[in-house]
Amino acid sequence: MKKLTMVIALLALSASAWGGNDLNDDPSFVDASDLKIRKASVRFDSEYQLLVFRLALEGKAGATVPTAHGSLDGAPVLGYAFPTTLSPSDVGFGDVEGTLALAVTSHPDFDDTPLWDENLDRVYDNDGAVYHSHWVVLNEDQRVPGGLSVKQFRKGDPSVVLPPTNPGMPMYMDSPGFQIILRKKELLVLVPVDRVNGRTDFRFDAVAAYLQVNQSRKDRPLLGVYRVYSTASDDLSLPYSVKGAFR
Repeated sequence: MKKLTMVIALLALSASAWGGNDLNDDPSFVDASDLKIRKASVRFDSEYQLLVFRLALEGKAGATVPTAHGSLDGAPVLGYAFPTTLSPSDVGFGDVEGTLALAVTSHPDFDDTPLWDENLDRVYDNDGAVYHSHWVVLNEDQRVPGGLSVKQFRKGDPSVVLPPTNPGMPMYMDSPGFQIILRKKELLVLVPVDRVNGRTDFRFDAVAAYLQVNQSRKDRPLLGVYRVYSTASDDLSLPYSVKGAFR
């Protein structure tokens, strides 16, 4: 995707060089082995009609989670994401421009999966720190050093179409509730193929990154990428394609 390859130069720009001194990430995240991607793959299992998104990591999958900031403004978000060539409309968004990504995130300050109880305590609004799935539409955004943000819209805009499982935020984001598996040095997301309009012909890449929520500064996006820890390819050019079943 051209828009992603255009921002690769920004990925090398550190937040400190950019001048951001109000980020709430932990400096140790830069060296966290579970944020270092070794390999990414997506396989289609025709028997179970299931897409298996997989990351192989240097360290234990999901071992690093952010520390709560104490408010939504400035809330830290750790995420693994699979940017794809799927259309946003394939997963229930309207006809909107941007790069559709499957994201797996942890953010202890808020819960944006109101339909799902990830920590199995029968409370549905207290498990934002548990790694969980999202669809997001990304766009180029030079206001943040990672060069990307989740595409926003104006509240009440009648032209905006979102999947029915969206969390109610003014961004192109969905909370689909896909099964996340953290298994030793692997992270897997199980996606029924009918949840992507039956598509198995897309390309993809993978990235591990730090994002942060902003509600107070007009010169920054609501949810932007501030640090990139690792990528599957060298340039986020989405070179990988879906393979056949595991058998």
